[in-house]
Amino acid sequence: MSEPTATSADGRGRARGGSRLRAELRRNGLGLAFVVAFLVALAGQAVVGLAGHNEELTAAGLEPVSFARYVTGSSFVVDVAENWQSEFLQFLLFILATVWLVQRGSPESKPLADAGRGSDEEQKVGAHARPDSPAAASAGGSRQWLYSHSLVLVMGAIFLASWAVQSVAGRVAYNEERALDGHPAIGYGEYLTRPDFWDRTLQNWQSELLAVAAMVIFSIYLRERGSPESKPVGEPHATTGTSG
Repeated sequence: MSEPTATSADGRGRARGGSRLRAELRRNGLGLAFVVAFLVALAGQAVVGLAGHNEELTAAGLEPVSFARYVTGSSFVVDVAENWQSEFLQFLLFILATVWLVQRGSPESKPLADAGRGSDEEQKVGAHARPDSPAAASAGGSRQWLYSHSLVLVMGAIFLASWAVQSVAGRVAYNEERALDGHPAIGYGEYLTRPDFWDRTLQNWQSELLAVAAMVIFSIYLRERGSPESKPVGEPHATTGTSG
């Protein structure tokens, strides 16, 4: 019997490596797909934003800016930050609200009788932690508390950080527009009381809150077969906290 050649062994190794890669991509497909879509959308925003920004500069008799200067400048940063802060506020509020509030018939809600933090047994913490539970679940004191609220803490931190970036970059962009009109710059505190800051903020908040309300209510009566964001197609409208 002939011995396998090095070439055939390498080929099998590459095949196994390719299979593992495909398996990893499949297991993480949802997250990867949205990360790629996010990067494509962000790049597209930068390209079209640069074109619009340079049109405004040219119309004002100023020199256009480079791509690198635009994406590190206040105009681009404030537009990105104001969208990020509203998105993370949406998730922050939804995560907190669904601890205590329920919606009859919605798969986005817990069952009506399950409102609240839940018992240690239900949450599998402390003495009720399983062998495969995260280590922090079986720990006590502040470590367990931090892990028990880690999702809200991280979402809240990103929201506050992006809102702060929006306010700082927004003031710079606002003062740049004022300079073009021959008006003096204003301070940070004064900018926070100006309509520009709150218009940027509230127009995003209202759209995100409307989207959450629509998802919660529409999912009572409408279906998408196979989606965990939808109830099974034949599930009664009144069924709460069930997804399929």
